[in-house]
Amino acid sequence: MEDRLVSLLKRFELRAQVFQAGPLCHSAEFNAGDDLGYIHVLRAGAIRLHSDGRRAVKIDQPCVLFYMTPTTHRLVPLGTDTDTVCASFEFGIGLHNPLLKALPDLVHITLADLPNMATTLELLFKEAMENHCGRQAIIDRMTEVLIVLLLRELMDQGRLESGLLAGLSDPRLAKAINALHADPASAWSLDSLADVANMSRARFAVHFRETVGMTPMLYLSEWRLSVAQSLLRRGWAVQSVADQVGYASASALSRAFTAQLGLSPSKWRRRQVSD
Repeated sequence: MEDRLVSLLKRFELRAQVFQAGPLCHSAEFNAGDDLGYIHVLRAGAIRLHSDGRRAVKIDQPCVLFYMTPTTHRLVPLGTDTDTVCASFEFGIGLHNPLLKALPDLVHITLADLPNMATTLELLFKEAMENHCGRQAIIDRMTEVLIVLLLRELMDQGRLESGLLAGLSDPRLAKAINALHADPASAWSLDSLADVANMSRARFAVHFRETVGMTPMLYLSEWRLSVAQSLLRRGWAVQSVADQVGYASASALSRAFTAQLGLSPSKWRRRQVSD
């Protein structure tokens, strides 16, 4: 099967930082205002999880808690044997990264339901509990691998009913989504995307909207702006970005960019630098 994540991982840089490894001795609180995602792996013991907008729940089975979007939450250890690895992560440029719309606020999966990740998790905990040279760099990179594996498992197990990853789980839609991910500058139309998916125009439009949650052309527009933000952050000139993502001119990109984000590309980039 064609790699369904390769274009996303090329465009948006994943960075993780492990800040907790071992016994969780005190409550730990995380604020949505930090604009970070979080992944918590509970290997042993129990915790009480408090998340904004949700009832507090007791969790006493080894599991992964995955917050793709910034969400205020708190972990409270129940007992002295609570063993965890916790990390924050960034996945590209934030607001228009399509992955942010691909998952619910919280994904909670028991480790028993992730057998394909068992080896990676074992290596992560082994490295985290030892004190060798390069430990922090290794567990940060291993957590990034863990996140990619988790995204793959969510697709392979069909756990998502809507959003980008649900679209990538559908073999026909995945062909079209991968094509526009790989070449956002192409003059894509509903007909040409339907042809790539080997579906009729009408069926493709309905199936895409029902699965991904938006029309194909709206998704294309958002993808182009996502890539534009990523390239601007890397220092590309506005005209070069426009050429790369399929706008006829820098002014055309600026109009679309401003309509969606409320800032011109140049002003947006300056704000990113100042932040």
